[in-house]
Amino acid sequence: MKVRECYRAIEDKIALVREKFGENSRIPEMFENCISNTLKTTIRVHEDGSVYMITGDIPAMWLRDSACQLRPFLIFAREDSEIEELICGLIKKQMECIQIDPYANAFNEWADGNCWEHDKTEMKPELWERKYEVDSLCYPVQISYLLWKNTGCTRHFTPEWLASAKRICSVFRTEQDHENSSPYLFERFHCVHTDTLSRGGKGALVKSGIGLTWSGFRPSDDSCVYGYLIPSNMLAAVILENMSEIAETVYRDRSFSEETAALAREIREAVEHCGVVPGEDKEFYAYEVDGFGEYNVMDDANLPSLLSMPYFGYCGKDNDRYRNTRAVILSDRNPYYYKGKYAEGIGSAHTPAGYIWPIALAMQAMTSDSEEEKLAILSVLERTDAGTGMMHEAFRADDPEIYTRPWFSWANSVFCELVLDCCGFHVMSPLNEGNVERE
Repeated sequence: MKVRECYRAIEDKIALVREKFGENSRIPEMFENCISNTLKTTIRVHEDGSVYMITGDIPAMWLRDSACQLRPFLIFAREDSEIEELICGLIKKQMECIQIDPYANAFNEWADGNCWEHDKTEMKPELWERKYEVDSLCYPVQISYLLWKNTGCTRHFTPEWLASAKRICSVFRTEQDHENSSPYLFERFHCVHTDTLSRGGKGALVKSGIGLTWSGFRPSDDSCVYGYLIPSNMLAAVILENMSEIAETVYRDRSFSEETAALAREIREAVEHCGVVPGEDKEFYAYEVDGFGEYNVMDDANLPSLLSMPYFGYCGKDNDRYRNTRAVILSDRNPYYYKGKYAEGIGSAHTPAGYIWPIALAMQAMTSDSEEEKLAILSVLERTDAGTGMMHEAFRADDPEIYTRPWFSWANSVFCELVLDCCGFHVMSPLNEGNVERE
């Protein structure tokens, strides 16, 4: 199978976007640019049908990024079996990567030994980087589940998929007792402190046995301050629930279904017990905790974030703790919330102070109940692309002509999903119902 530059299902949506926003808007052109860029520049189909996706200006595949890059394509896959096959191919590759090393976050196309840095950890020639991030194991499961729910496709649920799912579950269990049971260590030398782990690669001490699962690094690839990353634990609970349904319905594996459901409950209960900031009039979630009483009040632009809870299915937009959390992280209490001449929104420790991420702006819009807020944020994105017609990693709030990463496919895809959302097209999930079967 070859990747075409465009497909009828995509062309139809481009036409509807033009109709929605009109001739005087740049949104249709930007939408077409961003979708086309993903198709033309990031996807490589191998002879075995597996799909390798680079993140953009870095020649490696991140498990998280690649799933997010194809997420809006789930909408197109309902109408086009070739796009469905592309997503199946990505899932095949992702599950192969997890079998190679479930602690790695980014992989080479071939086992050629290319890597970001020569780190002190158990590297293999297939690995580009070995930063352990809980969300890296979550996203392949979630896109697998969403493909099923959006198209009715189950071809990707192979014996190899189930083996990888069981590996994920095992790692989550191990990392609930990171201090005593984990084999994982990571050190990088001559770098900023956010690129390595303390205590000889073990990371800052966390309390074992509280139900949360440990993560060495955030979705930004920056090291965690406290090892229990709450939004990633939330996503882990969601995908374990997904696994349970898949095991029961597709594989008829009652034992694994019960195992994953039990672990999902355990992590959810721990999030609700340990992940709430104490002493506040209105309850809201911390970004990170250590189990000993330390916590981090903040949010980061990278997904999963606290802002994105309804997006990835942890709770609804009307959940009280979510609403309270949203109010905190979209304010000065979040040290990474920036206001400037051209925009205000969430940034990241991964980029300079004062830089806002289009991913976070799009997520703020997609998790809003206000159509006015959605369109206002879309207008901000239209005005802050520096005339390139595509999204960037981050831009300076006071001068959007200054930005990081001109070729960043993940941001392009989240922007496209927002545009589709504004046109009434949504990725079907348990929270917005509407599961479909292919006729």
